Amino acid sequence: MKRNEGTLDRAARIGAGAGLIGLHLAGVLGPWGWIGIVPLLTGLVGRCPLYRLLGIDTCRLGS
Repeated sequence: MKRNEGTLDRAARIGAGAGLIGLHLAGVLGPWGWIGIVPLLTGLVGRCPLYRLLGIDTCRLGS
């Protein structure tokens, strides 16, 4: 399956996802911090289902 996230997009998702999970684990955010799993996983995989539905592609290589 084709990637649709570029390097900067993936790095931002991984950082945001890890940050949200970290805030939850630190007791700052509460259970909503687990929503960070979504950007973390999409950033690690390089594909976003919502981007696919909307026809967005931030990956320059198109691999």
